Order: sequence, then C-alpha cells, then structure tokens
Amino acid sequence: MKFEDLLLEIGGFGRFQILILAILCLPRINLPMHFLLHNFLAATPSHHCAIPHQEAFVNLTTEEVLLISIPRKPDGTFSSCEMFSQPQFHLLLNSSLQPENKSSIQHCQHGWVYDHSQFTSTISTQWDLVCEQRGLNQATATFFFIGVTIGAMVFGYLSDRFGRKTMLQLSLVCSVAFGMLSAASVSYTMLAITRTLTGVALSGLSLIVLPLGMEWVDVQHRTFTGILSSIFWSVGNMLLALAAYLVREWHWLLVAVTGPCLLSIVCLWWVPESARWLIAKGKVKQAHRHLLRCARMNGRKDFAVSPEVRNWRSRHALTKMATDKNMGGSYSYISLFRTPVLRKISLCSGVVWFGVAFSYYGMSMNLTGFGLNIYLSQFVFGVIEIPAKMVMYVLVNRVGRRQSQAWTLILTGLCIGTNIVIPKPFSSVRSVVAVLGKGFSEAAFTTVFLYTSELYPTILRQNGMGYTSFMARLGGALAPLVFLLDEVWRSLPEVTYCGVAVCSGAVAFLLPETLNVRLPEGIEDVE
Repeated sequence: MKFEDLLLEIGGFGRFQILILAILCLPRINLPMHFLLHNFLAATPSHHCAIPHQEAFVNLTTEEVLLISIPRKPDGTFSSCEMFSQPQFHLLLNSSLQPENKSSIQHCQHGWVYDHSQFTSTISTQWDLVCEQRGLNQATATFFFIGVTIGAMVFGYLSDRFGRKTMLQLSLVCSVAFGMLSAASVSYTMLAITRTLTGVALSGLSLIVLPLGMEWVDVQHRTFTGILSSIFWSVGNMLLALAAYLVREWHWLLVAVTGPCLLSIVCLWWVPESARWLIAKGKVKQAHRHLLRCARMNGRKDFAVSPEVRNWRSRHALTKMATDKNMGGSYSYISLFRTPVLRKISLCSGVVWFGVAFSYYGMSMNLTGFGLNIYLSQFVFGVIEIPAKMVMYVLVNRVGRRQSQAWTLILTGLCIGTNIVIPKPFSSVRSVVAVLGKGFSEAAFTTVFLYTSELYPTILRQNGMGYTSFMARLGGALAPLVFLLDEVWRSLPEVTYCGVAVCSGAVAFLLPETLNVRLPEGIEDVE
C-alpha cells in the first residue's frame, strides 16, 4: 500500500489539509517582507555634500548656495559625491561657466545632507553608506542572502534528520530574536551580523513551509497547494509596500516586518509533523496518530475500522512500507549526486534555481529604474505576481512543469534585455516591460518551488530543497552586487541578468517532466 493510496482513504484534500495550508501561509506572507526589505532599509535618498559655514551665505538662496558649492554633473543635476574646495562665486553670474580651477573639485569633506521627504532614516543616511561606501550599502543585502544560503544547507539537512515541524518552530523563534536584534543595531557591523543571522533563520521558513504542506495533500491538489503558497508570497510583497509607506524609520520598519513571526509561532502548534517523514523514519505510532486525526477531521470515520487499515496499524506493516524502495537508511547531500538520474536532476535544478533567484532579485531590487514611485513599484510588482501565478496554475497542468519552467525564465531574460534598448525617456514603456518581466520572473519562481519538490524522493526531498535553495540564495546574494557593475558599463547589470536568465531557462529543458506523476518515495522510484 503506497502512501498516496492511504491519503485517498483519509481524504487527500479536506478540512485537515485546508487548516494546515492556512496556518503555513502566515510565515509565507512574512518571508518577502524580509527578503525584499533591502529596497527600503537601505534606500539612498538624493543627497549632496554638506557645505561648511553655510551661515555665511545668508543673502543667498538654497539653490544659489548649492550652485557655488557643488559641481554639476553632465545631466545638469548637482553631484552627490563632490564639492568645491572654495565657493565659486562667478557661477552666480553665469551658471553655465566652468569652475575656475578643476583642482578645486574634491570629495565630500564634511559628510552629506540628505533629502528626508521620502525616508525619515535608512541605514544609508544613518551611517553615510554613499559614494565610496556605496558598496557596503549593497553588501547589506548580500550579507542577508549569505545567511539564507548557509541556512538552506543547515535546515535542509536538519529537517530531514529531526523533522519538518521542529525545525520550522526553531526557524521562527530565531527569526524573531535576530530580527529584533537587527532593529536595535547601533553600528553597521552589528547590523551586518544580525541580518546575516536573520537570513539563516528565515531560510528554514523558506525551505520547509511548502514541502510540509505538500506532503499532506494528494497528487491532484499538489499544484493548487504550490500556487496558493506562492500567492501569499505576493501578498507579503504588497504588505511590505504598505508597511514601508507607513513606517519611514528603518529601526521601526524592521520591528514591523518581524513582529508577525510571533503569530506564526503560536499558530504552528496546530500543524502536525509530516506523516511521510514519520513513516520514512519508522516513527509508526506518531504517523498513525496524525493520520487518524486527519481522517476524523475530513469526515472519514470508517478509516480506523477498515480491514486494510487494521493491518496497516501494525508496526511491522508500517515499517515495511517505510523501508520499501530504499526508504530506510541515512542520507546526506552527497546522496543527491551518487546515482545517474539524481545527479543530472541536481546539477540542472541547481542551475535553474540560481537563474531564477538571480533574475528575480535583480528586478525586485531595482525599483527606481523604471520611472515609478518606489512604494508604487513595490506594490505593482506584488500585484502582477498574482495573475502570473493564476496563469501558471493552468499552464503547469496543461503544458507541464518543464516547458513552463524553461519558457518563463527565457521570457524574463528577454524582457530585461528589451529594457536595455528602450531609451530612458520612454519611462511608461519601460515600466510596462519591467512589470511583464517581473510577472514572468515570479511565474518562474512559482514553478520552480513546485517542480523541485516533485523531482526529489521523500527521503531526500529536504536535502534536495536545501541544495537548490543554497543555489538560489547564492544567486540572491550576488544579484545586488551586480548593480555595482554600472561603473564599468551602465547597461552591464541588465545584460548580466538577461544572459543568466536565458541560459538557465535553456538548462530547464534537460529536467524530467513530473506532471501527474506520484511523488517518489525512495531513490529507486527516481532512477
């Protein structure tokens, strides 16, 4: 008797599964509020060098003081990182004149003055992470994703070893602790360390929530479960825009996006451990207790008295099922590469995950590049994800997982590439193309979570998700640093995002199709 057959007897998608999914959607909402927080936490408002002895220019307007103190860039705007060593009073007569001496231009000597009309404070304004320190500002996101990368490996292994629910609880508690410590940071070093540790903790949420939900539903509802979970990511995206709009001070914004984890900790007590995992580990009594609870809640009261289940209740029968098809034994990340088919799946899915995350975060962290207000961009990028997911719900069941995964990635790359050639003045066209690209990017992310959880067998599923999540977070960690390449060539970041997305989409064609295929339990099922 297969576990899928057992699920059909106790109800593969009833009130029990709906309750689990509803509770697991809470931490799902919270994830993007941290993963995309860098857009607001480290936002850099317009700024210029602080002008010393400004009180000496009481007879001049603010514009005139800037004119004699700050050089202009070729586009006519005032420089953010340079100032005149001496006031250039002759520019008051004719602002188009050049400074009398080029050597009079120097880097900011007395700090910076920031425009606080949009942000009360960010880490950029708090610690002057601009100009020569701009790299440290972008590195904040990289530190966070390095933490997520480490956490993917740690929680992937631990959740296969000690259980999905236990590690999810640990992840939530640590997320609250490190999130609050981040909000209390008194130096950039403290913030970098605590944000890295927050990334480690949140990685458990990202890694465990979807597989835990999917391991309780039948084959027919796996796609729906994956899409539903992904929709709540988009809800979190939109709520982040609202939270950032209402809370303009970075310390309190961190508190606002961390607080909801407390509700998830409380609600998680009603979520059972994965019965699949319990069976795979030979924990028969616990598995049977959860299955009976599922049957009762789903109205399958005859489950406990059916002859087949009476036999199933014996520890010997359950253990036989658990050890069938290589279900027993100890497995690690090395097991993902020992057999030919699993090796191919692991290599290809790693490339796909890297490409999905690299292009997704490349677009998500460039909110100011399309001519829209930063809060509106965040909200619109969240809204467009929902219809993208709805379309994917149909596509993955019609054309299959593999085709959907490949083409959404390729189209994401093409949209990014298209915006390279569209002139900056056409901001409306650029915005439309960017929103389309964001939709394709989110569709690729939605598909890859569902697709990967179906590719790996139960005994290696969390190891597989841990490895692929590691590759994704590696992409996420590198994505913000690529923006620094604009100093080499203005369009180089976009060219990089485009190329990676298209190439990883092509690799997706090498993966096997999983549409309407039962979840594999052991390695032999895959091979």
